[in-house]
Amino acid sequence: MFVLANLVTTVAGLLEFVINFYMFVIIVAAFLGWVNPDPYNVIVRTLKAATEPVFFRIRKYLPFVMVNGFDMSPIVALLALQLVNGVIVRSLLQLGLRLAN
Repeated sequence: MFVLANLVTTVAGLLEFVINFYMFVIIVAAFLGWVNPDPYNVIVRTLKAATEPVFFRIRKYLPFVMVNGFDMSPIVALLALQLVNGVIVRSLLQLGLRLAN
């Protein structure tokens, strides 16, 4: 049973790492939205490709996130990721600890 506990704990840790990394990507993309970077830069294009599908869906389902030309979709995405991190990852960690005992 300890193997399953280790597997669940490892999956929770990996999921937490991915969520934290994507939150960092969202923050960097939001800061780049305030300046006018070169749209042909590889880093800018990669960040836009990684975040724009999520931002588009947030803007589609929550049209009020655009406030006076200010895009609030990165904030909504960060809050949603924080919610997932707090509920799902912590639940997986607790499950892994219970399986270990």
